[in-house]
Amino acid sequence: MALLITLITCFVIPLATSQTCQTPDDFVAATSPGHVIIGGLFAIHEKMLSSEDYPRRPEIQKCVGFEISIFLQTLAMIHSIEMINNSTLLSGIKLGYEIYDTCTEVTVAMAAALRFLSKFNSSREIMEFKCDYSSYMPRVKAVIGAGYSEITMAVSRMLNLQLMPQVSYESTAEILSDKIRFPSFLRTVPSDFYQTKAMAHLIEKSGWNWIGIIATDDDYGRMALNTFAVQTTANNVCIAFKEVLPAFLSDNTIEVRINETLEKIIAEAQLLDALKNVTFTDEGNSFHFDAHGDMNTGYDVVLWKEIDGHLTITKIAQYDLKNDVFVITDQETKNEFRNLKQIQSKCSKECSPGQMKKTTRSQHICCYECVNCPENHYSNQTDMDHCLLCNNETQWAPVRSTACFEKEVEYLSWNDSLAILLLALSLLGIMFVLAIGIIFTRNLNTPVVKSSGGLLVCYVILLCHFLNFASTGFFIGEPQDFTCKTRQTFFGVSFTLCISCILVKSLKILLAFSFDPKLQNFLKCLYKPIPIIFTCTGIQVAICTIWLIFAAPAVEENVSLPRVIILECEEGSILAFGIMLGYIAILAFICFIFAFKGRKLPENYNEAKFITFGMLIYFIAWITFVPVYATTFGKYLPAVEIIVILISNYGILCCTFFPKCYVILYKQETNTKSAFLKMIYSYSSHSASSLAMSHISLDSSSSNITATNPSSGGRPAAWQESRDIRAQAFAHTHRENAASLSKTWPRKRISSI
Repeated sequence: MALLITLITCFVIPLATSQTCQTPDDFVAATSPGHVIIGGLFAIHEKMLSSEDYPRRPEIQKCVGFEISIFLQTLAMIHSIEMINNSTLLSGIKLGYEIYDTCTEVTVAMAAALRFLSKFNSSREIMEFKCDYSSYMPRVKAVIGAGYSEITMAVSRMLNLQLMPQVSYESTAEILSDKIRFPSFLRTVPSDFYQTKAMAHLIEKSGWNWIGIIATDDDYGRMALNTFAVQTTANNVCIAFKEVLPAFLSDNTIEVRINETLEKIIAEAQLLDALKNVTFTDEGNSFHFDAHGDMNTGYDVVLWKEIDGHLTITKIAQYDLKNDVFVITDQETKNEFRNLKQIQSKCSKECSPGQMKKTTRSQHICCYECVNCPENHYSNQTDMDHCLLCNNETQWAPVRSTACFEKEVEYLSWNDSLAILLLALSLLGIMFVLAIGIIFTRNLNTPVVKSSGGLLVCYVILLCHFLNFASTGFFIGEPQDFTCKTRQTFFGVSFTLCISCILVKSLKILLAFSFDPKLQNFLKCLYKPIPIIFTCTGIQVAICTIWLIFAAPAVEENVSLPRVIILECEEGSILAFGIMLGYIAILAFICFIFAFKGRKLPENYNEAKFITFGMLIYFIAWITFVPVYATTFGKYLPAVEIIVILISNYGILCCTFFPKCYVILYKQETNTKSAFLKMIYSYSSHSASSLAMSHISLDSSSSNITATNPSSGGRPAAWQESRDIRAQAFAHTHRENAASLSKTWPRKRISSI
């Protein structure tokens, strides 16, 4: 204590009333001789006093504004050196010091640096100019200071000339870590990079995004301001205002930092390298300089609180530079740290999940509005800049969604109400087919069945109807590659076979009751039942085979709908699908033309009229199908084709077989051979008179019929059969009604028949 009082009395108290520098020794604040001199730069006074607005003479002016905190730092340096000298750490070597008051002025600090660099043991305090200062012996070996970064940078650039070690206790400017510019600079405090990083981290952790910045108007303040602005912007924190205050304001809250690095100096010649490798411990913590010359110390996070009108400063955490975390020692300070989040420092209310930020016209990105995420977008965090897009192929999301939802896979399933209805109609059609087959089998030898082409032809047509009804099952259920390839070809071939058989029947009817010789000759050449059926069906088989080989239908996921995935059969080639349906339409149109030609045949034999109606139903159904199928989408698209298949199939089945079944079941008196022949005779008589054959007698007619029979050996069997039926009708009717006709008709009328 006595030593400290002596130092204050002898060296420092005169500084409180600093006088104008007269000689170089007057410039020195405190000095002590030794083998190794350590320089010191401390801003013991606040500023340099000048009597004018700007200096007019190149001289060092008087300093004013005594700083007690910096004065204590000066005493700490002196005390440390005295402790080293009084120990055995440097045996035989005494450390001296030469401390200068910078007066918080770069000019004064530069003057001190010039004296540091002056030649050692020189009678004159001069600095020699050399190209190589390796052998040059300066006045001091190392410099402690300065405090302000602006002063430190100016002094360091001069000390770099001789690579004189400089250790700062307060200069934190980030640029001083650049070893290219400041190779001999070291410091015992962290860089401002970590300070601003810790501040930005604390602000982010507290949930603030609307802050103001106050900085000093010097290199230290401006650099820290720029660095902090960049780091806060990266964390989406907005700066409400920036205030720059005059530099070099007194701050009595700065802790005294005692520099202990010189205690580890082991040799005079390797001073800079030794300083860089210094490691020491304090309260269990190890400290050292890194590659940038920065000390691995951290920061204390202090909380300023006003309690009962008194301002208290409490340490609540410590910032760890290496791990970029805040270290909290006890539960009380942990609660204080958490309470920082309760402080509201935001320009706008945070957006909840399901919303996104919409920046307003303000220049700050922290001022925004919250808008809901649109459909198929989501946000799962607060204050998201934009909503995330769902995978539109497999996912969907409603408005203001916090997550994406998987799309539901849909298809025309077996338990769907419409599918059940269509299946019921298909089963009903199959039951009709079976019932008709049973009726025709039990009435095999009746004229109605024989006039329908016989049981074989009826069975083939009924089988086709059965397959058409059964094909609807391939359109229902989860689509598979097999069902997709089978359903269209199965329907196309079976329906083509059905139309081909009906076409043959239409030709047969027209051939049997046609009295136009030219038309008869054409029909006789055309009528070849088995080749016609095989050719017509074979062409459709070839179309379907080419379709399956080159562009086969396959299962496809239709993701165009917003919330569901439609599992459907993609036809592979719309052209092939159209050709298949178009070919059936061509056959149906030809069948319609032939049936229309024979629409005025005898009533009980008038199958052509009903075939005409069946073809009309087919055309109406499939013409309607084209626009409906083209404009329909979704899982009910297959139902459209099923409905058309059922309509066309029911239409042809009902028009072809229901009238015959009605005659078989309810008009059995007309389903006899005699009634049938009488009906044919009546139609033939009417047709004969219409052909202007009024002058041919009944006998001549019979003779003509008999005469023409021998030449019919090469004609088709159906035509021959129809001619025989007509001949039998004429003979049978003539025998039964000759007497009555002779009594009631004039002789001339009988001759005309």
